[in-house]
Amino acid sequence: MIGVVSCGIGNVQSVLNAFARLGHDARAIETPEALGDAERVVLPGVGAFPSCMNRLNESGFRAAVDRFVKSGRPFLGVCVGMQMLADIGTEFGETSGLGYIPGRVEVIPKTSPDLRIPHMGWNDLSIAKPTPLLAGLDGDTACYFVHSFSLVCKNESDVAAWTEHGSRLVAAVARGNVFGLQAHPEKSQNVGLKILDNFAKLPC
Repeated sequence: MIGVVSCGIGNVQSVLNAFARLGHDARAIETPEALGDAERVVLPGVGAFPSCMNRLNESGFRAAVDRFVKSGRPFLGVCVGMQMLADIGTEFGETSGLGYIPGRVEVIPKTSPDLRIPHMGWNDLSIAKPTPLLAGLDGDTACYFVHSFSLVCKNESDVAAWTEHGSRLVAAVARGNVFGLQAHPEKSQNVGLKILDNFAKLPC
């Protein structure tokens, strides 16, 4: 069973709908205690980094997520959920993240006056290293992005894919059993469904 963390910080139903289209058993996890029953977990996130982290902490999910990740089972952060994997977020000041991927979440550099922030729309992924999360993405790798902040990894070896928006931005990360995708897979049509299907098939 795939558990989708439901504590008021992400569009849980759209992720559940995407897994349902693929024929995978995915369920909203509404209490920290129930997280331990999942074989794989997705952490979606929408909104500001500090409010998402505060909600995760206040709901009691933070400790449950830590236990799940330490168990070695597959864990996927999506959009702000990926950013929360970092050590620090810098939106509205510094906020501690989950600390699974060493790095900081910083505003996307405005490298030219006409560069639009937030980065919104379709962009290709440039695969940085082999990872089962992105397996089989030959040819079309276009995903749908909506973000103003980007994870800057301390170790480039954690970067699974890049994308371009004025400069090179981290699009996906992979470190052990922890994975992250900045794009919205549930809005990325066949490519997004392929990524979610890959995650659903990761060994536990």
